[in-house]
Amino acid sequence: MKRFPALSCHVGLAALVAVLSTGAFAFEEQEMNRIQIAISGTPGTEFSMHWRVSDGDDVTEYREERLGVPAQFDYVGTALMGQVTLLTDHGRLEVDIQKDGNRTRSSTQGKGSTLNLTLR
Repeated sequence: MKRFPALSCHVGLAALVAVLSTGAFAFEEQEMNRIQIAISGTPGTEFSMHWRVSDGDDVTEYREERLGVPAQFDYVGTALMGQVTLLTDHGRLEVDIQKDGNRTRSSTQGKGSTLNLTLR
């Protein structure tokens, strides 16, 4: 009696479990490296931003010259360096960054004021 179909079924099941496990690990790792940035403040407040997001040896730069509040950004990476500059004469700017369950908040007011932010 041949039992090859059952063997291939077990091998197929093992391969499926391996793929699903790898996919679950990759998803978990991506969630751990998820960086969320929320920028809020006085209505009508405008700002510029420049971020360098690192993920291992890969570094990606993001630059926006003129945005208004509120704004949200999501990145995947292990570290972030950057700055947010207030462009309007009046108003307050608040920056909230979250990664791996940790949160940092910074705020500034006054045209030209800059927040320099680093997250590792």
